[in-house]
Amino acid sequence: MSWAMRNDQKSRIARLEALVDRVCDTYVTNGPLPHLQLLLSVDGEVILDHCQGQACADGGSLQGSALYRLASMSKPIVIAAALVLVEEGRLALDMPVAEPMPEFSRQRLWTGEVDEEGKLITIPCDGAMTILDLMRHTAGLTYSIHGATALDRFYAEHYLDSFHQRRNSDDYAAALAEAPLLYRPGERFHYSASVDLLGIVIERVSGMSLDHFLDQAIFAPLGMVDSFFMVPPDRIDRLTDAWMVERPGAAPTLYDRGGHSRWRMPQKSWSGGGGLVSSARDYHRFLSMLMEGGVFEGRRILSQESVTRMMTNQLPSGGDLVAEGASPVSETAPEGVGMGLGGAVLLDPARAEIPGSKGTWFWGGLLSTGFFLDPVRRVIGIVMTQLMPPDTTRLREDFRRGVEEIMREDGNG
Repeated sequence: MSWAMRNDQKSRIARLEALVDRVCDTYVTNGPLPHLQLLLSVDGEVILDHCQGQACADGGSLQGSALYRLASMSKPIVIAAALVLVEEGRLALDMPVAEPMPEFSRQRLWTGEVDEEGKLITIPCDGAMTILDLMRHTAGLTYSIHGATALDRFYAEHYLDSFHQRRNSDDYAAALAEAPLLYRPGERFHYSASVDLLGIVIERVSGMSLDHFLDQAIFAPLGMVDSFFMVPPDRIDRLTDAWMVERPGAAPTLYDRGGHSRWRMPQKSWSGGGGLVSSARDYHRFLSMLMEGGVFEGRRILSQESVTRMMTNQLPSGGDLVAEGASPVSETAPEGVGMGLGGAVLLDPARAEIPGSKGTWFWGGLLSTGFFLDPVRRVIGIVMTQLMPPDTTRLREDFRRGVEEIMREDGNG
């Protein structure tokens, strides 16, 4: 039974307002965040949509229609679009990536060593990455942001995981195929650029550009009119500034100005793993569809099977991220947490020390955006702001913990 059905909403709203005041005082008024939007719904009804702070350094206050760079919150949307192709029979989860992408037919595996010239030493790789591997980050790819290995540095030097690619899709795929793998496909989880590659798979299989396919398969059916890779001229005034903290304790500096953003410019290719812009209300539509088992306003977008797959643990070990030897950047603590498709799954709240019901699905982005979807209590929470890196604050954790405390006070422990 949902939280909304069991308790008095008026009392809950008062406690939510106190939570909002506390969070905003900590992170906006007296903290590093330029702005903050908090959205919470129960049983599909939005009971909180609060905005605070300045959308832009030279602009007015933040509005509910503000646009944000999603970064890795793009991944669930692109994975959902790929699952549409799976349901149509044009993709299969066990399909080798090399079938639509022959560039990946001769992958090599990095030995973990470099030669005297600093070049990566590789060997032939047995096993082939599959579409499922791309969705669950078991393809053997990596991210430069990990900054832990020579292969991570190779990704940075060759611009293999930037928000805005310098290459078209085919050239990017060819460049990515030249990079050796960190692990054999299917061997273990490692957070990576695999959803960028999945976006190109979608283009090859559908015969459409990724932005057009997302419009057709996800955005139009859900009425997500404010979601795109390139912000249209008539909406650029709603794009917030993005900020970054270059070192701990430093003041935030401007990373991307809303009115002059790189996200307003045409790109040679689209980053499926991190390039989307959206609003809190649009993203809520997407999450609401998943909450309802793939149905939105009476129209089926995804099958229940696809939704279940996205929101249940898909790790090869069947255990948590500790069992996988979790990669250093994965938007979540490893203990008691599994990985679905596009988001983490709370397997053991006590062990994870993360508030929420068992089965809660959640993820976030590099610019401190985040969401959680509790299918037991039928609660959706969304945090939107624009400050990186996300570990500059504990905003997302504090909001979730505050909501959890209110639910427990209502007897929903």
